[in-house]
Amino acid sequence: MHQTIKNLIEIQSEIKQNIGKLGLANYYPNIIAVSKTFKIDYISNLIDFGHLHFGENKVQEASDKWKFIKEKNNSIKLHMIGKLQTNKVKQALKIFDYIHSVDSKKLAQKISNEQKNLNKKVHIFIQVNLANEAQKSGIRTDEISDLLEFCKLSNLNVLGLMCLPPFDEDSDKYFSDLKSLNDKFDLKDLSMGMSHDYLKALKYKASFLRIGSKIFGNRN
Repeated sequence: MHQTIKNLIEIQSEIKQNIGKLGLANYYPNIIAVSKTFKIDYISNLIDFGHLHFGENKVQEASDKWKFIKEKNNSIKLHMIGKLQTNKVKQALKIFDYIHSVDSKKLAQKISNEQKNLNKKVHIFIQVNLANEAQKSGIRTDEISDLLEFCKLSNLNVLGLMCLPPFDEDSDKYFSDLKSLNDKFDLKDLSMGMSHDYLKALKYKASFLRIGSKIFGNRN
């Protein structure tokens, strides 16, 4: 059995145990295997194992890696988890099923336009910069309502909110805040939790965990 499969099984077991300890009924998150920078022959073991959700952060890399695989297996769901530039939206929508990083009306409008042109609807998360970090994308909390309304009018399928807490701080507070905001705006899904903090995200019923190094190992 390939090491990536062993790692995934271990993570799944850990998640089940923690959900049991938390007493959360009828809940299990989707695990996005963040495969960015890894070649497809390394990822293929997980595909053959039956894993369906994968994450990439660059449009061209994702297109080169996944185009033919997705044509053969349309059950695979590809998640754009990095910053998406408006000039890459058309190409992105051809390959991605989920976009986790919508953070402006300009980007939302471009996605809306290209959806019509391609006759394809993707799932959207709005990225929130909870810590107001200058180096990170995402909107402020006081901008959520306005962008949500714009997305609704633009016929975008917004599932929920996404965040990237500061790496050197306890994620718990940020997950709690994002959960509260998600509930406030009556959104159903949450994209939060990575290799170093995904167990903490379970307490707040994260819908999508974005796990990379814990599955694939460290990137070169």
